[in-house]
Order: sequence, then C-alpha cells, then structure tokens
Amino acid sequence: MANMLLLFYLSMIMFMVGGLVFVSNRKHLLSTLLSLEYMVLSLFIFLFFYLNYMNYESYFSMFFLTFCVCEGVLGLSILVSMIRTHGNDYFQSFSILQC
Repeated sequence: MANMLLLFYLSMIMFMVGGLVFVSNRKHLLSTLLSLEYMVLSLFIFLFFYLNYMNYESYFSMFFLTFCVCEGVLGLSILVSMIRTHGNDYFQSFSILQC
C-alpha cells in the first residue's frame, strides 16, 4: 500500500511539473508539445499502476496509450504545417487571424 501511495504522489508531481512547464514556456510550439506529452506519460504511469493495483484488466491502458499516440501525431503534424507556412515554430510570428 505504501508503494502505491508513493507512485501516486510521484505521478502527480510529474503531472504538476509538466503543467508548470506548459504554462511557463510559451515561446516554441515544440517545447509546448513536449510538456504535453510529458503530462500524458505521467497520467499513463498513474493509470497503469492503478489498474494493476486494483487487479483490473489493463486493456484500458492500451486504449489510452493509442489515443496518446494519435494526439502526439496530430501535434507534430500541426508543427510541421506551421514550419512549412511560417518558417519557424515561434508563437510570436504566428497570428490566428492569418489562417
């Protein structure tokens, strides 16, 4: 039980650190996407250990991981599209009104 509580606290600290980096770093789109993926990875770790602790089937964690991969691919495709149209991934050079 103490081991599960330690893993719960560790995954919540990882999630909060990822959220802090997501909120504080707004210069590059790539660093924002990396912090979002870090947050998703911490949620996956928590979900995996929680499902193993409760003796549930871990098929849900595989569905979660599949959707996380789709989310990451969507973010990278937006990044590639932005670099092709604007030449860089700075948020200052990107205007929503130009789309």
